[in-house]
Amino acid sequence: MTLAIGDAIPAVKLLDADGAAIDLAAMKGAPLVVYFYPKADTPGCTVEAQDFTRLAPEFAHLHAQILAVSRDAPAKLCKFRDKYGLTVRLASDEEGAVCEAFGTWVEKQNYGRTYMGIERSTFLFGADGKLVREWRKVRVKGHAEAALEAVKAL
Repeated sequence: MTLAIGDAIPAVKLLDADGAAIDLAAMKGAPLVVYFYPKADTPGCTVEAQDFTRLAPEFAHLHAQILAVSRDAPAKLCKFRDKYGLTVRLASDEEGAVCEAFGTWVEKQNYGRTYMGIERSTFLFGADGKLVREWRKVRVKGHAEAALEAVKAL
């Protein structure tokens, strides 16, 4: 499944790093940035989380929420958050239902090996809960800034 511009936030649930339940569809009412990253505590994923953390006060000033999703277990996300002082809310999709709903669980290739994994992607929902922008195959450098500019444009 993939999302299209104008689609509603998928009605899926997941856990944050502390094990608290998140009902994604209930997060409407303010702009929402949902970004998917392959694996906690790896170089690109760490830089991306640090960039969103650095810009978190600016997102908050615009009343925008940020949710970072991977298939890592909540305990691993806790360690990742604490190790780097991350302030963005990290969410665990261990079962993969959220990745499926967003179409981010894809076939990947690396060094001639084919496997399934998370495609680094970001989705921006407006306060009405409708998708207004998506980024696929994200390059980390400058991406958090691009997402912030898109929120400013809402």
